[in-house]
Amino acid sequence: MSLANLLGTKPNTMRGMGFMLLSACCVSVMGGMVRHVSVDVHVFVIAFFRTLFGLLVFAPVFVRNGFAPLHTKQLGMHVLRGGLNSTALLLMFFAFSVTPLAKVMALRFTGPLFATILALIVLHEVIRARRITALVIGFAGALVILRPGIEAFDSGAVAVLGAAFVWAAVTIVVKMLTRTDSNVTITIYAAVFTIPISLAAAIPFWQTPTLEQFMWLFALGAIGSISHWSRAQAARDADVTAIMPMDFTVLIWAALVGYFAFGQVPDVWVWVGAFMIFASICYITYRERATKSRKNTTPPPPAGSAS
Repeated sequence: MSLANLLGTKPNTMRGMGFMLLSACCVSVMGGMVRHVSVDVHVFVIAFFRTLFGLLVFAPVFVRNGFAPLHTKQLGMHVLRGGLNSTALLLMFFAFSVTPLAKVMALRFTGPLFATILALIVLHEVIRARRITALVIGFAGALVILRPGIEAFDSGAVAVLGAAFVWAAVTIVVKMLTRTDSNVTITIYAAVFTIPISLAAAIPFWQTPTLEQFMWLFALGAIGSISHWSRAQAARDADVTAIMPMDFTVLIWAALVGYFAFGQVPDVWVWVGAFMIFASICYITYRERATKSRKNTTPPPPAGSAS
């Protein structure tokens, strides 16, 4: 009997869960690599090479399709997305270099909470009392991790929250772009515009990496691209409610990488706060899915009736 049959899930769902598990592992390893390389190379330089090597992954797309994937009617939105993407990337890499990995990953979960608020403001989506309560619990979880007034000020933690907010804005922009552009077009333009912006940020701190550092940077870029691809594949293979629990394992992977590579031991409040944030995200996701399901199954009004 297969594992899928044993768990009562479809093979595609199991595959999606596996891809999300791989993505979570890769992003934690990438964070550890950023921290390791940042001892000798400035994080802004690391961010530039991460983006540059990430774009190389799409070289086969250009070889096969030429420049067709670059066709778009929303160039301005792509520029905005590139600017936001660069800001979030720089903030997150700075956080990796100064803050314990598990703490960074725990606060990273606030992204969907910010996205829910921005969707309410920008896209005029409606949320009701139960989802508002979940949002409050989620942000309370962030406060549990930060413990302002008790813990010393952590610039890296603030940077993670800033990155989470900016990535939430990226989510809204991407939603708008998907109305006219393909995922390939959106992803390629994200790299195309992030490269010069991250380079501009890196130039004041520029130092040419050594051969060994280049090897680390190339591996970092490859693992980052694998993480993005695996996450997209997971979303394609399985329902988001099935793969989200696998995303929570990023905290476990980060704790393992942090402990064995840097001797970091996350305190209990990081785990408590992360659970609060993740539980609220799961509930919000479930409610959104249930709402959409009801809308899709509601029969249309009879012909001639008032709408």
